[in-house]
Amino acid sequence: MSSVTSGLGSSILGGGSASAEPTGVTEQDLIAAAKAGGDGQLTLASNDTQPGCPRFVTWPRDSHLTIYEPGRVGDGLAIMHRGEITKTARECHINGTQVTVRYGFSGRILLGPRGQSGPISLPINVFVADSKRERIATDQLRVDASVAVENPIGYFSAVRTVTFEVPPGARAGEFEVYVGFDRNTPNAG
Repeated sequence: MSSVTSGLGSSILGGGSASAEPTGVTEQDLIAAAKAGGDGQLTLASNDTQPGCPRFVTWPRDSHLTIYEPGRVGDGLAIMHRGEITKTARECHINGTQVTVRYGFSGRILLGPRGQSGPISLPINVFVADSKRERIATDQLRVDASVAVENPIGYFSAVRTVTFEVPPGARAGEFEVYVGFDRNTPNAG
């Protein structure tokens, strides 16, 4: 069983895949979706109509991360930059007890009043959780974008794959894949 979710339409992220590893989610498509604006999951069909696949969602309150000048966390005039995850997409393939999820996310980095032109890199955490929210797999990565005073918005995207086993008595639809910014970043608020 293979499944794709995308609000861009099936022609952009592709249809279901018969191979063991999903391949339809691309960074370029997610960047285009982020630039088009709006927030949320790109969906052709809701997660409710795809009970066999794990959901892919942004961890509550971690869809954004604001970085302040040192010693001024919380001061709106001291914002250097802000990262926002605005779009997510996923597809999955279930083969017996093994589930492979290809997930992607995109967003933007906004230059703040105290920000400086140049490349910005922000840390992201991804994890797979079972029905009890126990983490069974984790991944850490960084997203990068360039911003400038004359162009204060930079875009990023990432596409990854995770494979995990579903234990006897459980279903793949009981698992969730979460993404969010790492709040342990220095000067984050």
